[in-house]
Amino acid sequence: MNFRGNLRRLINEVGCDFIHPLPYPHVELFFWRPDDGTINFGDYLSVVVVDHLLRHFGYTLADEVPLQKRLFAIGSVLHYARNGDVVWGSGVNGRPGQGDLNRRVQTLDVRAVRGPRTLEILRRRGITVPEVFGDPALLIPRLFPNRFHPTATKRWVFVPNLHDLSLIDHTADTVVSPLGSWNRRIDAILEAELVLASSLHGIIVAEAFGIPARYVRLSSGESEFKYRDYYEGTGRFGIEFASSIDEGREMGGAARLNFDHRALMDAFPIDLWSGEN
Repeated sequence: MNFRGNLRRLINEVGCDFIHPLPYPHVELFFWRPDDGTINFGDYLSVVVVDHLLRHFGYTLADEVPLQKRLFAIGSVLHYARNGDVVWGSGVNGRPGQGDLNRRVQTLDVRAVRGPRTLEILRRRGITVPEVFGDPALLIPRLFPNRFHPTATKRWVFVPNLHDLSLIDHTADTVVSPLGSWNRRIDAILEAELVLASSLHGIIVAEAFGIPARYVRLSSGESEFKYRDYYEGTGRFGIEFASSIDEGREMGGAARLNFDHRALMDAFPIDLWSGEN
């Protein structure tokens, strides 16, 4: 394994920020990054959403704050959590080796979680979890109300998970790679009348903008847990998955989500910056 890969794994594990080290108390936003330094747009949406919300309140991620904290906002990353971390919308992964919390974690400050399956795992650990559900990427249409617009110029697109990139022709016009800038991924997703995806955030972005979407399970690279957690957190149980792109096109989109945007927005932990409870 090369040095760069080892370094990136260390960054992910301990949550260090070697790009913008801050020598004073601040809120460190934790999000998953691929070992090779590329950008996986779904995970990077954590930065986009939190940064935009903070600016609305008059704060930034670079602010000095009363207490050093670490925030988990988007992604199936709670196996990286440590005692005292703050959770707003993240979820448990469910994949072998990443399916639960670290056994040493007993205390988390939870404001919202992705869905009821994550809630159940945390509560079994004795952690207090409010019944506020939703992936914060669902807020993007409300945070950027005049920026992104569905165009329906393509009948369908497919957004693969990273683990599925080798299984498809990712140069095809109907494929939206999950690697690259967040805004161009969203633009490309919004070109479709129907979004098929093994990328969870391909589904989430599409549904946030009212575009029908269907999970296509091309491989076992990801656990079903996080998809079920997201669907159930938006009021949908027993959603059927497609096993191929053709089957997904035949099935069409899943039932529309039932989601309380205001509850998730109100749960945003602005007190970490303001110091007010």
